[in-house]
Amino acid sequence: MRIGIDAMGGDRAPLEEVRGALEARALLAADDRIVLIGDEAAIRPHLDGAHDWAEKIELRHASQVIRTSEAPVEALRAKPDSSIAVMTKLHRSGEIDASISAGHTGAFVAAAQMHLRRLRGVHRPGITIVTPAPRGPVALCDVGANVQPRPQHLHQYGIMASVYMQAICGVADPRVALLSIGEEDAKGNVLVKKARDLMKDDPHVNFVGNVEGRDLFRGVCDVVVCDGFVGNVVLKLMEGMAGAVIEAVFRDVAEALRQHADALHRAAEQIVRKYDFNEYGGAPLLGVGGICIICHGASDARGIRNAVRVAKDFATRRVNERITELLSRPEGAGDA
Repeated sequence: MRIGIDAMGGDRAPLEEVRGALEARALLAADDRIVLIGDEAAIRPHLDGAHDWAEKIELRHASQVIRTSEAPVEALRAKPDSSIAVMTKLHRSGEIDASISAGHTGAFVAAAQMHLRRLRGVHRPGITIVTPAPRGPVALCDVGANVQPRPQHLHQYGIMASVYMQAICGVADPRVALLSIGEEDAKGNVLVKKARDLMKDDPHVNFVGNVEGRDLFRGVCDVVVCDGFVGNVVLKLMEGMAGAVIEAVFRDVAEALRQHADALHRAAEQIVRKYDFNEYGGAPLLGVGGICIICHGASDARGIRNAVRVAKDFATRRVNERITELLSRPEGAGDA
């Protein structure tokens, strides 16, 4: 397997991307390779001193970088030699089997749809994050790929995210819920109500109804479906609140139990690690004709390394094949 990494995308690129690639060598099989894509002159200094890096890592030069302030589609057109564009073109041609980027999410999604197309039967791709919760991980789809979906798109997100949770997280029969403003059937906007009708009538979806935002961590479902605008807001809120709550709790507890400071520090490190986005290695863009892993812009080397792990698991467990099998059914295709 050949895994491409956008070396210019993250907040601390290319340093963390290169470090992550070097660490990820331990995850690779004999025939696996990592392809770092970006400004070779900027990448090479970070490889200097690494033992035998060329045995597992290749470089592919890309002279341009898409900045987060740029409009996605316009930037792809204006910068055909950007690291994101070059990476997805390599993916399309079969020179790499997976793409990883911590760069411009919108540009990565647009490039993936432009060059890799959609899987057979898929109407719109969706970004799925897996977040830890006290009673087990929960998948949230979509968190930014499609901000104006149709009911059929939400229906398919439920199917695709279920496949992902089964394959990657080992959840046998994922419970799927729609994010709404109330549990009752009558609650929600037109989009939610129509999507609910589609899901509850689909025997391939273990649909448990509507959930509210406070239910995400209560163990009532394994997959939560929403439009990309709401999902992105929820994602950013969770990130900010998790950090703030953990910091506040341990500051107050440490003050009250100073004599146990060392034990508290170790406990804090374990909790932070459990809820750190770097542990999960990025979010897959489900529904495209390839393996695309979207990392947080602030990903460090550990996040990049774990994204390589996710890409390998995605391929090994045939996630795309399983999605295609379900969505290419005549009764599952629906209208675009």
